[in-house]
Amino acid sequence: MRVALLNPPWSFAGSIYFGCREAHLPLELGYCRSLVEAGGHDFLMLDGALDSLSIPDLARRVADFAPDMAVLTTAPTYLFWRCAQPELTIPTTLARALRAHVECLVAIGPHGSATPSAVLAKLPVDLVVMGEAEEVVQALAGGADPAATPGVVARDRPAAAALPQAGGFVDLPALVWPEAWIREHHHHHHRFDGAAEGPGAEVEASRGCPYSCSFCAKLHFRDRYRRRRLDLVLEEIDRLLGQGVTYLYFVDEIFLPRRDLLEALVERPVRFGVQTRIDLWKPDLLELLGAAGCVSIEAGVESVTEQGRATLDKNCRMSTEDLADRLIFAKRHVPFVQANLLEVANDDQRLLDAWRDRLRGQGVWANDPVPLFPYPGSPDYHTRFGPPDEQAWERAHRSYLQAFDAFSDIQEERPLPLEELERAGRCT
Repeated sequence: MRVALLNPPWSFAGSIYFGCREAHLPLELGYCRSLVEAGGHDFLMLDGALDSLSIPDLARRVADFAPDMAVLTTAPTYLFWRCAQPELTIPTTLARALRAHVECLVAIGPHGSATPSAVLAKLPVDLVVMGEAEEVVQALAGGADPAATPGVVARDRPAAAALPQAGGFVDLPALVWPEAWIREHHHHHHRFDGAAEGPGAEVEASRGCPYSCSFCAKLHFRDRYRRRRLDLVLEEIDRLLGQGVTYLYFVDEIFLPRRDLLEALVERPVRFGVQTRIDLWKPDLLELLGAAGCVSIEAGVESVTEQGRATLDKNCRMSTEDLADRLIFAKRHVPFVQANLLEVANDDQRLLDAWRDRLRGQGVWANDPVPLFPYPGSPDYHTRFGPPDEQAWERAHRSYLQAFDAFSDIQEERPLPLEELERAGRCT
């Protein structure tokens, strides 16, 4: 089979999207490529940003390749599946451009994982994959019947007949990226200790999270915690270093202390960033984290009160004071440390200001609390609205705009209504 794997050229004008807007390696497509190639199939992998291709350019390249199946993602890289843009404007535009050139068009991503019927209603695609996609795409490329393939939703197969898939992950092969993509990957994600020198890259050492915070949209994808085999992670990292990469960002939902990986990184000339929970790190492992080359920690604290963290189901056993002490200790070993805060009802503003001032006085960044978007697929959405349906994204978006006047630090203008954003994709 001939398979095209496609990441659109993303644009987020008018969006509430508060993920990073720079180009990142599309890890989900990288895994699909590895498994499709291992199956002996021909493939074409294109990224709108890293290949500098517009949607018409992508459509022309796909037409020239003449695939039997094309796979497009509805969110930019696994790193942002948990905080994807609500609108499907860009994926809709790409799907419409591809429709005449592909017999079977498949959508993967967080939108179809939580609300497959909504994606089928909005995108002119044949199939939607619920959950982690690489092994499902491998099966489809191998000729599996979509109607009998777990995790696949079609127009003649109701979503109730499919369940979100969790792949094996632990033994996924070391990814291979085009040299041109690495040269174009100038961005060092969440790095603030100095100017970027050399290419950056994203790597995945673990997947899922053992916690169930109310705000985290992971119920339908990347939920169960798994660790990837160390030899495969290191093989991938060494290949990236050989391509000139100087900075890595681990996209793991939660980068848990892992001594064997950190000790291996000590021996390698690389800097890296992680997202984690500071309450899970003991001082000796924070020292090792710094020695291994970590220069950026984004630590989810969320609330400065124990009551607020309990409301969010954080299951945090540290006091607010202990969290501050551990963050300050981490800053002695890692150049940039951030305490990530969310806007939580009833958090005392004076306490919040004092806590942030103390951390900032010690060089730890504590951001302005970010409003919570009730992502379909999060426990918060289920509590507020029940199971997500075809109107889930519209309902969440409308609720968010009604509840808040100020949004994330990168949101300079008031976001547009979701219906208005998606109308552009349908009219293209």
